[in-house]
Amino acid sequence: MQEQYILALDQGTTSSRAMLFDTHGNVVSHAQKEFRQIYPRPGWVEHDPQDIWSTQAGVAAEAVTHAGLNGTAIAAIGITNQRETTLVWDRTTGQPLYNAIVWQDRRTAHFCDELKAQGVEPMVRSKTGLPIDAYFSATKIRWILDHVEGARELARQGKLAFGTVDSWLVWNFTQHRLHVTDVTNASRTMLFNIHTLQWDDELLALFDIPRSMLPEVRSSSEIYGSTQTTVFASKIPLAGIAGDQHAALFGQMCTRAGMVKNTYGTGCFLMMNTGCQPIESRNNLITTIAWQLGGATPATSVTHYALEGSIFIGGAVVQWLRDGLGLIRHASEIEALARSVPHSDGVYLVPAFAGLGAPHWNAHARGTLFGATRGTTSAHIARAALDSIAYQSFDVLQAMEADAGMRIGELRVDGGACANNLLMQFQADLLGVDTVRPHISETTALGAAYLAGLATGYWPDIDALQNQWKLQQRFTPARPPDEIQACLAGWRRAIRAAIAWADQH
Repeated sequence: MQEQYILALDQGTTSSRAMLFDTHGNVVSHAQKEFRQIYPRPGWVEHDPQDIWSTQAGVAAEAVTHAGLNGTAIAAIGITNQRETTLVWDRTTGQPLYNAIVWQDRRTAHFCDELKAQGVEPMVRSKTGLPIDAYFSATKIRWILDHVEGARELARQGKLAFGTVDSWLVWNFTQHRLHVTDVTNASRTMLFNIHTLQWDDELLALFDIPRSMLPEVRSSSEIYGSTQTTVFASKIPLAGIAGDQHAALFGQMCTRAGMVKNTYGTGCFLMMNTGCQPIESRNNLITTIAWQLGGATPATSVTHYALEGSIFIGGAVVQWLRDGLGLIRHASEIEALARSVPHSDGVYLVPAFAGLGAPHWNAHARGTLFGATRGTTSAHIARAALDSIAYQSFDVLQAMEADAGMRIGELRVDGGACANNLLMQFQADLLGVDTVRPHISETTALGAAYLAGLATGYWPDIDALQNQWKLQQRFTPARPPDEIQACLAGWRRAIRAAIAWADQH
């Protein structure tokens, strides 16, 4: 009998990827293709929906062909995607009404300010776990309805479909037969009640969005349908969907309450599994759905919730040292430069190049360097830059522990910057708990594969997946607590000063 594999589709903000996994969770084949970023005006970010579809379908076929396989060898497809990015299309023709409005887009920020001034944010947050922000999908949908000629009338007639990227991919893979999303993506729209697990009429009225536009919400792990396209000659079950950070949490096997992962990418995304009850944040974090594992009915499905904190500038601070200051030629050189000094010598960098994210949420803050002297070298600045990634992560984790009322046991890490041993060691020192790096670092795609594999019986249960999680390296706290407290005191002083400077804008 032919060996079977799981195909994970990872549709990201700048590229589409496809990865083929075997039963041991090993990557057998992969393909990746970047696509065009569209910036019509300052603060506006768009994608061509056809670029999203064509690149994702292309790399899916390429990854399978690279492995010398065809569709009959694929047991299931799992999808993970950039979250909040918003698409609206015509149900009859399948043609997009407008470009996809990307999660980074800020064109609706003024409308969000108006809603906050009306005092509706507590209601929105209590139902969705989210603050009112241009980041999420609801205001983007409304913008398309208000600014594309004839859109509102088509929506009233039930002729338009809204979807996040996962919905758009499933719609195309099934030749317009399926209009679905999963609970994780739905929970990022600002239209979904995370307690009732339903689209919310009060929220739909607030944003003036017809219910007929919305996809059916399903669990993160079930067979939604099968591919109908010419991408694969055979029909393959579409069986797992989760937003990228939720998929990474699952791929890291953070399946018990209190388990936390941090993805060190351009920014940092921290997520804590809080179990089967949502925890309302008192410390400026987001409450979201982690995943829902399918049962025969919604009543037999198990929904896990999470706390999430986003840091805007993580690995991007290294790109700034390379491209902005010219201190290094390649990002890989940062660790050696930072290691050439024993510490930052009292230099602190607050990398608020795009404002401060969680838990401070100060849009006016800007990048600031403190404590420099005539003795400060490029190595000290490099060290301070790496340290800033760990400090920001510490701030979010402290807020998570306060909200959840529990101490984390370890931090599971992934993303490009987790390869930096100096950073990982400092992160462990700050937290006072182990930082652990897994053998397989492609945790986002792996999470999507796991969700699809569970739904189709490719893997029998979560226990089988837990056994696949293998440690690559463990970083144990090594620096004296008083030394760490002195470091943290300096960081807090730097943050206070950066915010004070921003307040004078």
